[in-house]
Amino acid sequence: MYKGENILNLPNAFSLYRVLVFPVIFYMALTGQESWFVVLLCISLVTDIIDGSLARLLKLQTNFGAALDNLGDILTYAMALLGLFLFKWSVIEPHAWILWIFLTVFVASYLVSFLRFGKIPGLHLYSAVTAGYLQGLFFFVLFVFGFYPWFYYLAIGWGAIAYTEKILVLLKLDDIRIGVKGLYWLMREGG
Repeated sequence: MYKGENILNLPNAFSLYRVLVFPVIFYMALTGQESWFVVLLCISLVTDIIDGSLARLLKLQTNFGAALDNLGDILTYAMALLGLFLFKWSVIEPHAWILWIFLTVFVASYLVSFLRFGKIPGLHLYSAVTAGYLQGLFFFVLFVFGFYPWFYYLAIGWGAIAYTEKILVLLKLDDIRIGVKGLYWLMREGG
């Protein structure tokens, strides 16, 4: 599946870190160690930004790296959401309706991918990458500085739009491939 790809590179090492640190962050959350949870989660959020940026900058994008990054994203954001429910739910709850919309669209994008292609959708559309950065920054600000409703609505709302686009792209593609910028570009290329 990943034949001929150079998978031993720095961006993949950052993605692998996020996968490997997942059980530790999970343990910190479940044992109520919020300080360590926040430190490790923030490191994962920062490495999420670094790995994709490095891969694009150094032209080290691979199908393996995209899948590993996507797995790291899923695990990191699952921990961010768990921390949100465990440590910050009292401030989020009055605004939860948009979170439920986002989570529904997010899960639907993975269901569409698995039903159509039987694999994780490592597309990295511009909208989804932007949403990931916004949400990562939102979680960082939430856990370190506090809750800002406007930022919450921006990050979660943009995420819902991005994953809606991802579903539309998945429905249009014949197979998952890296380098798809978004629905607009896919339509322009006739793909």
